[in-house]
Amino acid sequence: MEITTNSIIAQGIKFSCQKEEKEIARAYLYLMHNDLHQEPFGLLEDVYVNENQRGQGLGTKLVKEVIRTAKQQGCYKLIANSRTSRPKVHHLYKGLGFIEQGLEFRMDF
Repeated sequence: MEITTNSIIAQGIKFSCQKEEKEIARAYLYLMHNDLHQEPFGLLEDVYVNENQRGQGLGTKLVKEVIRTAKQQGCYKLIANSRTSRPKVHHLYKGLGFIEQGLEFRMDF
């Protein structure tokens, strides 16, 4: 049996908040396709708010914009992951309608 590689079937969109020409918050939406659905699915990744700017709603605004864009792009689902040590992030995601489902497995290189 031979395994073949096909074309790259994903694209990313960066969302960013700037203050005084410096990035203070960001998030990425990756749109990906698989053979199970015609529509893409979204992956929310690298949500970050500068420590000095936290608690002001920037993370909520970013994630809401990612959700809006994922819907606009026709995604059938949006996946967000977070380390188990980040309960504030989990609270944010759940408050925005995400549900905890499954486990994430990771391999660092």
